[in-house]
Amino acid sequence: MSWYAFKPYVSVAKRSAQAAREVIERRKAGKKIEPVKLTGRKIAEQFWGLAWCKNIENYQDFSNRLSRGKSYIVNGSIVDLQITTGKITALVWGSEMYNVTIDITKLDSKSWAALKARCAGEIGSLIDLLKGKLSESVMKQVTNLDDGLFPKPKEIKIRCSCPDHAGLCKHAAAAMYGVGHRLDTQPELLFTLRGVDHHELIEQALPKAPTKQKRSKPVIAESDLGDVFGLDLEPSVATKTVTEQPKAKRAIKVKKPTTTKVKKIAKAK
Repeated sequence: MSWYAFKPYVSVAKRSAQAAREVIERRKAGKKIEPVKLTGRKIAEQFWGLAWCKNIENYQDFSNRLSRGKSYIVNGSIVDLQITTGKITALVWGSEMYNVTIDITKLDSKSWAALKARCAGEIGSLIDLLKGKLSESVMKQVTNLDDGLFPKPKEIKIRCSCPDHAGLCKHAAAAMYGVGHRLDTQPELLFTLRGVDHHELIEQALPKAPTKQKRSKPVIAESDLGDVFGLDLEPSVATKTVTEQPKAKRAIKVKKPTTTKVKKIAKAK
């Protein structure tokens, strides 16, 4: 039997209590941590969180380990979970504290461009996108197992400090479910994880900027300027418009004396 088989069993209650103490101690020490705390027993309830969980449950390589990971997250064993570009890191309390690192391959530019093209004009606003209020066709595009936003098994590399050398240990499984829970409230993190900008999906729906066009300048009547700027204008002035300008006086041209006249004047002196 392996050394791991002789690790002392830690009850759920004790594990949860230790994880809670760890959170308090680390925060007192000034460490920035983000634990995963469920309000009920549901890991995810919103579109992106549910879609993430459904996606990882479709991975055959993960199926036999996910249930253990689910119990860990439900019981509050995730002390910290961080999601950055191409990486998920977590601290999960089991029989002791374990460090989980999950590397996620960033979505390549070709696949991202193709996804944007397929969704072009179909997403009304950023709010609709992040809340998952999408048409059925767009939902199928972004959640597609082959060419959607979610990573494929071959794009996921998992490391855990525990002695279980399985492809997906229960601590890493808990972290994967933790991502689903986090996406419920911060769906933009999925785009961060895959290294793409979610604003670009919205830009596909915007009309192209018009070519050079002459824009007419708005004309404001001076009678309205009093209301705009709080001025008390003279009645005669208020009837004029901003575009009217007083006529400029004609300049009087002074003829310069010719060279001949200058010479005569000099001789006279």
